[in-house]
Amino acid sequence: MIEYDVIVVGAGVAGASLATVLGRDGRKVLCIERSLKEPERIVGELLQPGGYDALKQLGLEKAVEGIDAQNVYGYGIFMDGKSLEINYCEDVGEDKVPSTGRSFHNGRFLRRLRELAAEEESVTLIEGNVKYLNDDDGHVKGVTYSDGSGADTEAFAKLTVACDGCFSRLRRMVNPAAEYEVMSQFYGLILRDLSLPFPEHGHVVLLDPAPSLFYPISSSEVRCLVDVPAEVSRAPNFDVKKHMIEKLAPQLPEELTASFVAAVERGDMKSMPNRAMPAIPVGLTGAILLGDSFNMRHPLTGGGMTVALSDVNHFRNFLRTVDDLSDVELVSSLQAYLLAERQSLSSTINILANALYSLFCANDDPALKDMKIACFDYLSKPGRWSSDPISMLGGLTGRPYLLLAHFFGVAVYACGRILVDSPSPNGVSRCWRLFCNAFNIVKPLIDAEGVTFVSKIPITQLR
Repeated sequence: MIEYDVIVVGAGVAGASLATVLGRDGRKVLCIERSLKEPERIVGELLQPGGYDALKQLGLEKAVEGIDAQNVYGYGIFMDGKSLEINYCEDVGEDKVPSTGRSFHNGRFLRRLRELAAEEESVTLIEGNVKYLNDDDGHVKGVTYSDGSGADTEAFAKLTVACDGCFSRLRRMVNPAAEYEVMSQFYGLILRDLSLPFPEHGHVVLLDPAPSLFYPISSSEVRCLVDVPAEVSRAPNFDVKKHMIEKLAPQLPEELTASFVAAVERGDMKSMPNRAMPAIPVGLTGAILLGDSFNMRHPLTGGGMTVALSDVNHFRNFLRTVDDLSDVELVSSLQAYLLAERQSLSSTINILANALYSLFCANDDPALKDMKIACFDYLSKPGRWSSDPISMLGGLTGRPYLLLAHFFGVAVYACGRILVDSPSPNGVSRCWRLFCNAFNIVKPLIDAEGVTFVSKIPITQLR
């Protein structure tokens, strides 16, 4: 019987990265992935600057080399014939320093991450289907998997990490309380030989009923992600092709329309559900969730890989302080440490993504539509009006207080515009409805993230 220090289930962004860095730290790692073929996915293709920084901190920046990855310097936002450009920047002392993200084919990125994992002598990367956890009275001691030979194999480890993604099979076994919400559906297209209005930028086009995204994934290809809200996609006789050409195409900027329609007509599109799930404590010992099996948010802002890589970094730093992984009490404190250490960044990214999605889909609510219009004008202003939000979106700043200050700053700005146009009881009533609706968007998100605004827990206090 071979016993490993750590079993990692899933060789996606989180799993392959974790296996590699733990192997470099001298841990004996078994990483099990259902299929090691290069996948074709329509998300996980935009790595925000904060995620790229985390990748470099892990020493995995080679994963974006040789895959025709593109530099991304910020966002272009479009609404009702208007557009604005916002660039990433990071506070360094009193200066603002430009930052850069990366965009690429997700499959190519994963292939490189898996190659880096396989290069480590202490990492065993295999193809197999994990069936269940080896649970000994609430303590996980490994997994049972099949490798296609027809026989089941047991593998044992001091710690098992489930990184099997948004469609995780192990999530319920590790954490039965975990519940996700399907917010909408993404339909992915590839647009070829298109010159984007803002080169080397992501593009968010605010449409009715939901925003669409455009960003380069190679030197000749642009990914388009069309968001279709759940209530629209579930309607009887919904025809996505008709929806795109008749409903969405007329709303697009002229520069994007022809390539978009051509891609739709080719019919080469994939879809996936957009899910949101807050991170909650795990009840078992000897096992932990990581990546999308642990925490999800709407992918509108492309924050998933940033959160995952940041979590891997925190996870690795904690395990570097642990000599004996069989110390159940100490390793169990990993969860409390991870939840506390990750909160400022992950909660900022999660709340921002879900709140913006709710706001950008506000087409039937007059109050929120006022706020949506004000949000566009708010971000078009120079200085911290735009630099703080883009820094949080890019994963460079993790400060929930700052996020809430700007979110309600937009609400105040919207109310000011309303009262200038309508200084009357009706205007005051509109402002009240706007504030109530803004509060109703953000308060459940704060509660779900467990934001307490308390200081982090030092590793030494968990010993």
